[in-house]
Order: sequence, then C-alpha cells, then structure tokens
Amino acid sequence: MADPNEFYSDAQRKLQAEQDSKNLAEAMAATIVFDELQEDHSAFIASRDYFFLSSVNADGEPTVSYKGGPVGFVHVLSPKKLAFPSFDGNGMFFSMGNVADAGKIGMLFIDMETPHRVRVQGTAAVSKNPDMMKRFPGSNMVVEVEVTSAFINCARYIHKHKRLETSKYVPDEEGAQPFPSWKRIDLLQDALPGKDAGGAEEAGGLITIEQYQEALEKGES
Repeated sequence: MADPNEFYSDAQRKLQAEQDSKNLAEAMAATIVFDELQEDHSAFIASRDYFFLSSVNADGEPTVSYKGGPVGFVHVLSPKKLAFPSFDGNGMFFSMGNVADAGKIGMLFIDMETPHRVRVQGTAAVSKNPDMMKRFPGSNMVVEVEVTSAFINCARYIHKHKRLETSKYVPDEEGAQPFPSWKRIDLLQDALPGKDAGGAEEAGGLITIEQYQEALEKGES
C-alpha cells in the first residue's frame, strides 16, 4: 500500500486539509493504491483495446492522448512493468517526445460499458529494441513503463457508452493497415514521409481538406 506522505504532493495535501478530506485521502492511499500491479489490474489492462496517456515535456507542459489497438495491446510484462506500441500517427510524436523528454506518464484504462477504470502512474522510456518491436507488428517504437503506482478509481461519473467496432486502422498481425484518408489531402503531399509516397494514389487518389472534413463529420474517415 502507498505511504500517503510520499504518494501525495504538498499542494494535494493542502487541498485535502481545506476540504476536510485528509483522513479519507490517507485511507484511500493506504487501501487501494499499490506500487505494483495487482492481478485484477493486470486482467483489466489485458482486456482493454484503448487507454488515455498523459505525459509532460521537460518544461512540465502536459498533453493527453488516446491510444488504441487490438485487445490486449498493452502488455503486462510483470507486476512492475508494462509495454505498449506507438503506431503510425500524424508525425508530431507529441507523446513519444514527452516520454523521451521527461519520462513521467499516467495511463487511464477505462470500460465505459460496465463502467470501470484503472489508473497507472509510471516512469517510461522509448525503445526500439528488436525483441520488443516484434511484440507489436506495425509499431514504429515501443514504450516501456516502470509502474510506480496503480489503483482502481471510482467509476460513478463515467457515462455509459456502448462499443460499436474496432477501428479499421488497427494494424493486423502482420503490421499492415489501410492508408489513412487524411494522408490523401492534397495540401499535405509534399510534407509526407518518404514511406507514404504514392500511397494516396493507391488508396483512391487525392482529396481536398473539405472532402476530408465532410467524411470526418460523417464518421467515414
């Protein structure tokens, strides 16, 4: 269980005192917060096909990113270690750059149908280790996470949503995935990486940003 004096920051402790929740916060830390994954945490993580990743750069500027993949795409390597892939994106590498920059992350695994959620805090590093890359076909790099805390979070404010389908862009077992429609936008062609050259033509030709926006609004992108 977590030591409240180590788990909470001074600012958090100050607010707890102001809101008369100091004793409750201490009880929560001592009861539900662990410094490694428990069996129920690991089982829940293995059942998820998405999570939300929070990260900060060296200046402390945060960002939050949705990460999706096949069910179980976050691998539980041990009670203290997780690994997940970075798939092809928009080329900004915002989250991956933050991981390389500061290494501190938060992960929110959530089930909006039950509802249920697990939070994980950790220290992360970007890896291109060949053995790790083989675990995740279609990845361009892998994030290895050393777990510092994990806990089940109250689900009472989670609005229930029903899952419809898996994204068609999730890489298959060979790492193949469809060419994304936004990479067909005419204004972006000169900026695309070399690996994407000719992809727009093979995927149906160039489109305008207006056409892409129209497809996006219809859920057809």
